[in-house]
Amino acid sequence: MSRLLVLLLVAPIAAGASRLEDGRSQEAIRLACRSPEPSAGYAKRVEQALRAKEDAWGNELLASFDGPTFAGAQRYLGPLLLAKAAEGARLTDSGVHYVPFSGQVGESGAGSMALHVADGSQIVSQRASGRSLTVDVGSGGRERYGWCLDRLEAFGLDGGYLPILQTRYVDAHGVRYRQESFAVRIPQTRSLVSFVKLTADARGSRLDATALRFTPSEPGLTLDGERLIRGDRTYLVFDTGGRLEGSSVTYAVPAGSSRTVYVAWLNSPASAQPIALDRNAYKRAKELLSQFWNRHLAAGMTIEVPESRVLDAQRSLLIQNLALTWRYSVGNPYQQFSFPEGVDVAQVMSAYGFSEVARAILVKSLTTPLTRYPNWKMGQKLVGSALHYRLFQDRSYVDRATPLLRAYVTELGRQIEANRRGILNRERYSSDIADLVYGLHSQAVVWQGLRSMARVWEEAGRKSLAATCRSLAARLEAGLRRAVHESQRRLPDGSLFIPVRLLDRETPYETVTESRSGGYWNLVAPYAFASGLFPPGSPEADGVLRYMLLHGSRLLGLVRAGAYSLYGLEPAYPRSGVNPVYGLNAVRFLADNDRPDQLVLSLYGQLAAGMAPGTFVSGEGLSVAPLRGEYYRSMYLPPNGESNGSFLETLRLMLVHETRHRTGTPQGLELAFATPRAWLRPGKEIGVRGAPTSFGPVSFSIVSSDGSVRASLDVPSRSRLRTLELRLRLPRGSRIARVTINGRTHRRFDARTETIDLSGLSGRLNLIVRLQKL
Repeated sequence: MSRLLVLLLVAPIAAGASRLEDGRSQEAIRLACRSPEPSAGYAKRVEQALRAKEDAWGNELLASFDGPTFAGAQRYLGPLLLAKAAEGARLTDSGVHYVPFSGQVGESGAGSMALHVADGSQIVSQRASGRSLTVDVGSGGRERYGWCLDRLEAFGLDGGYLPILQTRYVDAHGVRYRQESFAVRIPQTRSLVSFVKLTADARGSRLDATALRFTPSEPGLTLDGERLIRGDRTYLVFDTGGRLEGSSVTYAVPAGSSRTVYVAWLNSPASAQPIALDRNAYKRAKELLSQFWNRHLAAGMTIEVPESRVLDAQRSLLIQNLALTWRYSVGNPYQQFSFPEGVDVAQVMSAYGFSEVARAILVKSLTTPLTRYPNWKMGQKLVGSALHYRLFQDRSYVDRATPLLRAYVTELGRQIEANRRGILNRERYSSDIADLVYGLHSQAVVWQGLRSMARVWEEAGRKSLAATCRSLAARLEAGLRRAVHESQRRLPDGSLFIPVRLLDRETPYETVTESRSGGYWNLVAPYAFASGLFPPGSPEADGVLRYMLLHGSRLLGLVRAGAYSLYGLEPAYPRSGVNPVYGLNAVRFLADNDRPDQLVLSLYGQLAAGMAPGTFVSGEGLSVAPLRGEYYRSMYLPPNGESNGSFLETLRLMLVHETRHRTGTPQGLELAFATPRAWLRPGKEIGVRGAPTSFGPVSFSIVSSDGSVRASLDVPSRSRLRTLELRLRLPRGSRIARVTINGRTHRRFDARTETIDLSGLSGRLNLIVRLQKL
């Protein structure tokens, strides 16, 4: 049986702020629809959290006995539901976000996309402004399905993760509806086809009849049997019993009865062979889609953790990104390749084992022009290309990319040699800030890319090019360290502020979201911090991390931002939001510096506050402070592949993290280093299969029982693994007492850090870990 990820929209939000405080009867609620507003108490609590220099909510969760949990993180903010376009305009007719459905995809993603609005009200073709099919119900079919969010009982995905939208709705007269929709390719037409199943239960209705109405936006369509056409092109197919009334197909549901109907909307009107719509045809199409995606997901790294919501999010976001591939978003002005985000997504897809998809994104990146901030773009391409080779040994990609990447090395070398400081030229800060700066973020990414590709070209036999890269990286590093030393500032609280605008007297921000420049520092600085320029555990890394935690960098483990696309360019402080797009490098920095609790907080913060519940859709910026008095929170131009990538990267780093030598060379693996403690309660299991690493694929499983933990591990052997450690983050009150591996006592473990040192071992390792109560 399918499992619907339910969001009860009538549930109270943070700390008991109910929308039913006036005690109206359920009958009155059915007959009217009030627009909820955030309570004064809720708005005050949010403002207090935004004014705090530290992550006040996150710290509360970290200090709790069980640490951060989804339930704990969920209680602070209202649901993320609405989608905004430029200047606060609704992205969809109803204002609710859409879910991108693509049917089957190839290595370059989806060629066509159907946008299913999450409230069940509409299906839109290709773009948010494109052709649409609108669903109306109720008396005379005059009530837009889902329009009253007080009566939208639930929405989510079939099985929790499959791209099949399921909703439940009650109309003004008490008729109950269930709707399911998805998009799939079928043999009868070249077009992507959206199937809709709508059931109306009018057994408790006070009306003589309820109408179900499906209205295409395209006028002047004609009836041909059980389809609407124009010329030889089919637009809409429907099952028996539908009548054409004006431009709508309608069905009657008499009082005291229930009825299920099926329709199929062609994303691109096309000629089509006869499509018979009934229960069996609908079921076959749905099974075809489910089988495709389950096979496709199985081709990459697989994860098993004892928390279904986390698994559902991971699978759903992978499906979204397998459709989006190089696209920053879809159906809106962000449907484009974006730097540096596109290459970030390629790295995440590489890390999850989807090598062909990652390669296709990288190849696309090589064809994009070096406009605005060329050095940052060149550096990102070098970094992404190096990771792809390191994980998959894809020599053909390196051969294809080398002529262009060699030209990048030449240009970067020219700048380094000509600059008296030994760094790269000034360039544009970012897409939104036109200032020309010595940007630490872009320069550090170039340094990282040069070092990484030097190792690749050394292995590929291009030793002269490798030597050039190493030499340039060394010169750039020396120049950057001098510039950082001249620009940085140690603060009285012991933290270290390192500017992004090197040598420009950028001063520390008391709270990063107090100003536009501080907000953008918070978005881009982690690119430098995760590059390896500041070694993990170094005074610089510790000081920077302390600065971020004490000066407003995070909220519920999410990256704070001005969210200017939602609040305007000059929002009154502390009005601001969060931006999960730029969480990816922040969590890499946390993992490198072994901050497991902060990673757990980031995971649950993203899951509870960084994406729409039930559909896992996210945008570039998300509201936190109530926006224009709206109860539901908003996101800007969703969906977003990089936001998805941030969650996926967080989860992978919690389970599989690579360490690097000070030279940047991959050195070791840290397994299960940041898992929530609840995942190892007795009876729970954690598993990873086929995770790509620089040392070859790694697989392991951990099974916990009362008094012991069993773990199995296949040690990768493609290249030398200097260090290998497994951590068991046990529930409070337990500790490691004894370890055996393959039947022999193993003494290299640290009960305090819960870490077992497996360095130097090979092959299949079977561990039995005995526990003791504290």
